[in-house]
Amino acid sequence: MDADKPESIDRTEVIRESRLRSVLKALSWRVLATLTTIAIAYFIVGDVTVALKIGAVEVVAKMLIYYLHERAWAKVPLGTVRAWAGAEKS
Repeated sequence: MDADKPESIDRTEVIRESRLRSVLKALSWRVLATLTTIAIAYFIVGDVTVALKIGAVEVVAKMLIYYLHERAWAKVPLGTVRAWAGAEKS
């Protein structure tokens, strides 16, 4: 037996992230995405004030759009997409 490999591996173990970690990841992503938008806007218009205004509108708009997107998906019954894709042909 190879000494570098463990004798048994439990492949059923599920590693879950904490809620706090998920919230921090979501916030850090939102900040990074908004800063990217501000940088692109500044590069295009050349005005910091306008770029910051665009960033402010973007962060609010994207949170609203994400919420509406989630609510729309909540109305689609589970398994519907697989049925449309023909994945349940067993």
